[in-house]
Parts: sequence; structure tokens; C-alpha cells
Amino acid sequence: MSNPRIAFRMSSVRPRLSAPFGKPLIVHVVVNVEHWKFDEPMPRAIIPGPHGFESVPDVPNFAWAEYGMRCGMPRILRSLADRGIRATAAINAAVIDVYPEVARAMFDAGWEFMGHGVHQRSLPSVPDERVVIQQSVRMIEEFTGRRPRGWLGPGLRETFDSPDILREMGIEYVCDWALDDLPEWLRTDRGWMVALPYSLDVNDSVLYAVERHSNPEMYRRVVDAVECFNREVVEQPRILTMPLHPHLIGPPHRIIYLDRILDFLQSRHDTVFLTGSQIADWYRNAEPPPIDSTRLRA
Repeated sequence: MSNPRIAFRMSSVRPRLSAPFGKPLIVHVVVNVEHWKFDEPMPRAIIPGPHGFESVPDVPNFAWAEYGMRCGMPRILRSLADRGIRATAAINAAVIDVYPEVARAMFDAGWEFMGHGVHQRSLPSVPDERVVIQQSVRMIEEFTGRRPRGWLGPGLRETFDSPDILREMGIEYVCDWALDDLPEWLRTDRGWMVALPYSLDVNDSVLYAVERHSNPEMYRRVVDAVECFNREVVEQPRILTMPLHPHLIGPPHRIIYLDRILDFLQSRHDTVFLTGSQIADWYRNAEPPPIDSTRLRA
């Protein structure tokens, strides 16, 4: 099966888009703020169980994640606030109840809240994804006073029906489809959604938890990516998405590299930091949705 949601086109043949505020390098900082349930297997492990035996509760791996909420989040909040940068929080809605200080700090900092499930559990693994999406949207709206416009699936996972249900719930953009450096229009049976760029390459989870690179690797990749973008932004804007996790970028030996990355990007005259909704709004104006059928089925 070919891609049933997003039509294929090479980046080189896309129509030229006007850059937001005249700045063609768009940076999207996405902080994944998650609730890992103590009485369930951990979504990811930094240390395997002795003799390959995994147990519940998994104290060391739970503590690894909670360190990020206790110590990593204050560092990330400070790093962004010192530079006047607003992030998009991909938030498990349970964080609002379990870690209320964290939720309030992000809200007070003016971050955008994007749906990310209720707990860190992928949609294909839950009994009823509609219930999870609905609960996540409701909890965020009750806390922030605003219905979330964006969604990032836990683990970036979807079912065949997820985009249709998300659009039905009022979600306007998703970040699960990491297939382009610019937004694309995604078909649902409820109309069009924006698929925002996401990153599996400049992503602290992949770099440090999966590929287990050294601490400077994220900084090096950002610098190298921007070197490539330097040639391309002359003709077309590019989006650099930086997915961050508090327990991965937040330890003291890594947060210094986030500071260096942000300072490097802010030193450029052609760079703008935008939230998910700001990027979706820019794209909607720059390249409106196709005027042909917006539905996959009647």
C-alpha cells in the first residue's frame, strides 16, 4: 500500500513558500512531557533487568524518567526562558494531575500544549483510542482553557483510524509523520489536517536512548543540518524540529549542549522559533489545502 494519507512529491518540486517574518529557517522545539505509570512496565529502559528479567515495579527506569521531571524540566524551562523561546509541550494529560508543578510552570511560561495521550502508552496498545484521545483533549482544555490544536502520538504510533478520530476531535495538526522538512496536507475522512515535520535524527530519545551517542552528538547534528539548510533556504524555507525529553536532555552533562544549540541558532539573522500552531497557521496561509476532494470516503 502506498501512503494513503499524504500525497508524494519530492521537496525539489514543491511550490515556493514565503518565509514567516522573512526568516526561512524555522525552529520548532517540542518537549515531550510524559507520565510513566509506576505499576506498569516502563515504555523504555536505560538499564535492563538482571539476567534479562524485567519486573514491576521497575524502580531504576521509573526513577530515570522521574529525574527528568524533577531536575531536567527546571533546566529546560530556564534554558528556554532565558532566551525568550516558547516550546510546544507534547504532554501526557495525566501530567496535569501527577506533576502539577510541571504543568503550571509550562503554562506560565506560555508554552503551547499539544495532545500526547493520557499516559505514555501508544494508541494501538489501548482498548479504545477514541476514549484516550477524547480524555486527553478534555483534560488539556480544562487545564489551559484552550482546546489543543496539535497531537503527537505516544511513540509516534497510530492506528489506521487515528487521523480520522483526531480530526473529529478538533485536532488541526499532527507530528507523527516525520517525512518532510516542510508541512504537508494530510487527508482524513473529516477534512484536511496539517502534518508538521518531526525528527527522528535530531531527537534526544533516538540519539541517547536508542543509538546511545556521546553527549555532543545532538549539537553536532544540528550544526550539520543547518549547514545543509544554508544551501536550501535560499529557495525554500526549512523546519528544524528538535524533540526533547527531560530525562534525556535534562541531565547536567547534556543540558549544556542544548544551551549551545539554542545560542547557535539564535545567533543567525534568518532563524525564527515558532510553536506548532504558529507553524500550522503559517503553512495554511502559505499553501492552502487542495481544492479537490478533502475526504478519503463518503
